[in-house]
Amino acid sequence: MVVFIVTQTLTKQANERFYFRQLLSGRDFATSDPVATQMVNCVYAIGDRQTNEALLVDPAYDIAALLAILADDSMACKGVLATHYHPDHVGGSMLGLQLEGIAELLERVDVPIHVQAPEADYVRAVTGVGDAYLTKHSSSDVVTIGAIDVELICTPGHTPGSQCFLVENCLVAGDTLFLDGCGRMDLPGSDPTQMYESLTKRLAKVPDNVVLFPGHRYSQDFSATMGATRQNNAVYRPKTREQWLAAFAG
Repeated sequence: MVVFIVTQTLTKQANERFYFRQLLSGRDFATSDPVATQMVNCVYAIGDRQTNEALLVDPAYDIAALLAILADDSMACKGVLATHYHPDHVGGSMLGLQLEGIAELLERVDVPIHVQAPEADYVRAVTGVGDAYLTKHSSSDVVTIGAIDVELICTPGHTPGSQCFLVENCLVAGDTLFLDGCGRMDLPGSDPTQMYESLTKRLAKVPDNVVLFPGHRYSQDFSATMGATRQNNAVYRPKTREQWLAAFAG
């Protein structure tokens, strides 16, 4: 099992109770699934080592394997943080295929699925999961697992209710922000103007020393500091909204 963890600097700063794993689809789970391998999704586990409780971020493709990884670490799944509604992140129908996700997870464990309120209808439509399981949030809400607080930051643009998770020295960003580029803005519910606002204003609160963990491995590295991302990622080069929209909204 290959586990992609944080940099040495982050490890030294991290709360000793803080449990964090970055898992790559097709490599660390769903190893025989060609779709999972092609899509290079990252699933994250966030938890408290002392209480042995964890949240899964965007569980998809192989729920049994993801729960087994937690069990091997003596951790139990107590909830899901969903960055957005696309099936490669929460399960459902995609390209004529039915992907495992939160519906299959709920068959095994009875846990809340944490979503931003504007995303709830989309998650329900794609996965078939009912409102009783969807905990609807607003930006800046905090989900606590054991003694670990996870701040939810609503970052619409890729989808109407995309969200990122700020925890300890990590930003788990889903498809809002990659090390190179950002999420697509030509899909149902996407909005380039909102994406610009999310990248330049909503995520402006995240310090440069925080480590960015994206929803896909679209670059050689698995993570980078927000400072390095702001310096090197092309989405941060335009100086005005008009320049940004001209470059990325076409």
